[in-house]
Amino acid sequence: MTKTAGVTGWPGGTRTSTGTTASGGTRKAGVAVDRNGGTRKTAPVLGARALNRATLDRQLLLRRSTLGAKDAVGHLLGLQAQNVKPPYYALAARLADFVPEDLSRLMAGREVARIVTMRSTIHTHTADDCLTLRPLVQAARDRELNNFRKGLVGVDLDRLAAVGRELVEAEPRTMKQLREVLSAQWPDADPTALAIAARCRLPLVQVTPRGLWGRSGQVALTTAESWFGRPAAPVPAPDATVLRYLAAFGPASVKDMQTWAGLTRLREVFERLRPGLVTFRDENGVELFDLPDAPRPDADTPAPPRFLPEFDNLLLSHADRSRVVPPDLKGRTWRGNQAYCTLLVDGFLAGVWRQRGETLTIEPFVPLTGAQRDEVVTEAERLLRVMSDEGAHDVRFGNVTS
Repeated sequence: MTKTAGVTGWPGGTRTSTGTTASGGTRKAGVAVDRNGGTRKTAPVLGARALNRATLDRQLLLRRSTLGAKDAVGHLLGLQAQNVKPPYYALAARLADFVPEDLSRLMAGREVARIVTMRSTIHTHTADDCLTLRPLVQAARDRELNNFRKGLVGVDLDRLAAVGRELVEAEPRTMKQLREVLSAQWPDADPTALAIAARCRLPLVQVTPRGLWGRSGQVALTTAESWFGRPAAPVPAPDATVLRYLAAFGPASVKDMQTWAGLTRLREVFERLRPGLVTFRDENGVELFDLPDAPRPDADTPAPPRFLPEFDNLLLSHADRSRVVPPDLKGRTWRGNQAYCTLLVDGFLAGVWRQRGETLTIEPFVPLTGAQRDEVVTEAERLLRVMSDEGAHDVRFGNVTS
């Protein structure tokens, strides 16, 4: 049997549910009759609410975890960090005793860093994951360069990577500085394409003070190996990462994992791991894989409101997002290029929010009961206490998306 390497314990602490629940929950395995009259056992069906509760538990959102910030970042396989503040808000929603300085100290101490990994997006990762997950997704970063090939005609990409590495390891460089130096080497190439090629070919981390809480700084880059003082791992087999993904985002399909990682052709990996996994189906018949002892709470388990930052991985890491986003609210968290922070009520997307100073404004998409409204306000007040300087806090209901 395949061992679940890299998965140690369940931070959410919820026991696996084995019973049949109401609509949206789990339906037990049945028996199907094929066209020849034979029978076969069918996998249990997990409804949207059952998937929701399982994923929230793995994401530390069903109840706040006592994990430290570094362990939480590792368990979650990184935090979406397209902007500076989202990782801090992501941990505030998930951890019981979190304060922003916890993550800031880790970043200053080079225990975590900001780097482009999954989906060509900046994530905050532990040092270990910067040095292992980035090699895993390197093939996807190489394919990304096909979008810029017209601007890279005649450019030796191996030489470009060598030149770029020498530059940023001599001292951290901004993208503007990279463009200028690389353009001098390849004057006929597109400067922007040259800088992007360096970012794709090299594991570039954003050095501090960029990313520190309450500090500012332009983006300056060096290699992960230089920043952490140790070499990157060879390109790993994806097996252990698939198991970690299921621990943080499961139950999930092959396409879900591919959506999260930005990788393709993972079916054979799941098939290799199948003997050590359990399988389910969603309500559309899609096969879902999971770890045998993973938490799968009852679909009726209470889910308290949570305020998530824009681009939170909870909403981006499945091909089918209906386990969190109701179909009628699809696309409501975006307007043009603007992404909004999201509010969960009863485990599902229910609105958006923004914070300006000591004021947090909430725009619900769905009617809230009196009890839900009180819970939302209490959670908002907690968020302001954790993330804002001491002072008067104001929670309002209004229009965020206009």
